[in-house]
Amino acid sequence: QVQLAEFGGGSVKAGGSTTLSCVVRGDNNCSAGMFWYRQYPGKEREFVSGLETDGTITYADSVKGRFTISQTKNTLSLQMTMLNPDDTAMYYCRTDHYYIGECTGGVYWGQGTQVTVSS
Repeated sequence: QVQLAEFGGGSVKAGGSTTLSCVVRGDNNCSAGMFWYRQYPGKEREFVSGLETDGTITYADSVKGRFTISQTKNTLSLQMTMLNPDDTAMYYCRTDHYYIGECTGGVYWGQGTQVTVSS
């Protein structure tokens, strides 16, 4: 079983920066990749950025050039710069596990952390 916990959300002024962290606890050896999503009130969660185990990095168009995803050991980070009020959302960390061999699959989410950008 793997558990994810996000940290680093809070209030930021437009144009400012902040970094989110996602700490992974448990066995994450079956991970196919780790991702950041965000959710606006009343909306579905949307993809923000992903880092796959082969090193492939992807970003949503809305954050390209402003956000940077990275991972060290058991922590996934999202460096967020040039923030604007449209970035205000709950941010979630996610890992997808392979379903092959000893890996039993699954999608794991953290509890989320709120980022609020004021103009």
